Amino acid sequence: MQPMPPSQPEIGILPVREASIVEAGKGAGIACDKHSAAGSVSQRACVFCGSRVVLYPIADALHLVHGPIGCAAYTWDIRGALSSGPQIHRNSFSTDLQEMDVIYGGEKKLYHALTELIDLYKPNAAFVYSTCIVGIIGDDVAAICKRVAAEKGIPVLPVNSEGFRGTKKDGYRAACEAVYKLVGTAPTEGIPPHSINILGDFNLAGETWIIRDYYQRIGVNVVSCITGDARVEDIRRAHGAKLNLVQCSGSMMHLAKVMERDYGIPVKRVSYFGIEDMSAALYETAKFFADDPTIMERAQALVRDEVALIWPQLRAYRAKLQGKKAAIYVGGAFKAFSLVRALKMLGMETAVVGSQTGGAEDYKQLQEMCDPGTIIVDDSNPLELAKFCLQKDVDLFIGGVKERPIAYKMGIGFCDHNHERKEPLAGFIGMLHFAREVYSSVMSPVWQFAPRRAAKLKGAQP
Repeated sequence: MQPMPPSQPEIGILPVREASIVEAGKGAGIACDKHSAAGSVSQRACVFCGSRVVLYPIADALHLVHGPIGCAAYTWDIRGALSSGPQIHRNSFSTDLQEMDVIYGGEKKLYHALTELIDLYKPNAAFVYSTCIVGIIGDDVAAICKRVAAEKGIPVLPVNSEGFRGTKKDGYRAACEAVYKLVGTAPTEGIPPHSINILGDFNLAGETWIIRDYYQRIGVNVVSCITGDARVEDIRRAHGAKLNLVQCSGSMMHLAKVMERDYGIPVKRVSYFGIEDMSAALYETAKFFADDPTIMERAQALVRDEVALIWPQLRAYRAKLQGKKAAIYVGGAFKAFSLVRALKMLGMETAVVGSQTGGAEDYKQLQEMCDPGTIIVDDSNPLELAKFCLQKDVDLFIGGVKERPIAYKMGIGFCDHNHERKEPLAGFIGMLHFAREVYSSVMSPVWQFAPRRAAKLKGAQP
């Protein structure tokens, strides 16, 4: 037997972070909705990042980053958001501000970049993202956008996304305020009475197409998807829908509330991940359109047929995964709810769960739905996440691109549930994909070569 590596020193927690970490079952509240602690190396992103990941899936719009080239380096296929038509959103455009632009201003550069790109690509709208340096030097981005819009005859929308203005959550709000300028600018003739907008789904790996198909099959028309595979014209007509369904509440609830205020469109929070939540989303929609009972009948038939197709395979995966433990760290807490339920359906225990942007009510719900002893954390950092994964001896880490190295360095299986994935996880078929990925990751024989996991797999004592 290979000798065990020397024991590692205990990983500490910054005192200022202690209030943001609780255990389910102990009834303590959690500190959240505040700026990241200095020195914590938070997993959060900046305001600019929050705005671009929401707006970039609008496929027939131009997206121009006004700032240094570094801010635009991470935009190519940032969310894995697919388009059924235009591909303009897949290009990364930047004004590439230099030292002389910082001194003399970048407005002329922005004007020339916008006019040249609009002439070249013929978009139906353009979004201009302000970055930190733009906020510091004081470029009047709104004035340039207004001038170009008048000259080119398309909406040119400034996004107030200077990175230092707050957190990624503030970027979501900036994105909502920018895209809302399109809503209500086109006629709504021809929109059927049973119609919805899908908000907060970004068509990762084509998930919006799966969801649209479900709604169409039960007799509900989708006016617009904001912003997965979105089109500018559809967004302009979005105020003609009768109901807004919000999946990623952290990113899109602000837009839904404004549309409710101005157009009287009711809002429902839904999730399209997992059998329980996907079924509930369809049933809630059918209940809203209760004037047509056939919608509920079709929804029930769809759920019955889709679950019947995947249930035998899910049972087989559950038999292998029973008792395994997982850690979850995602952007929005609402996504964590669905993951906890899906893991429970697979027979797995959630040992650690946290988010970047959750609110007090979100964490209260997590405490109620998780087993006693589950660690719940807000705005965590790599050291904390590593500590909790080791402490709970988890078999799987579910997160995004920044969490992947944490998992692999500790010899833990990883499941990407964030922007970059290429496998759809929404809908009933998505649950099967998720189960297959979890099984392949947790049960992979590669872990016998990871020193920390090898001892456990071989039955050795630490």
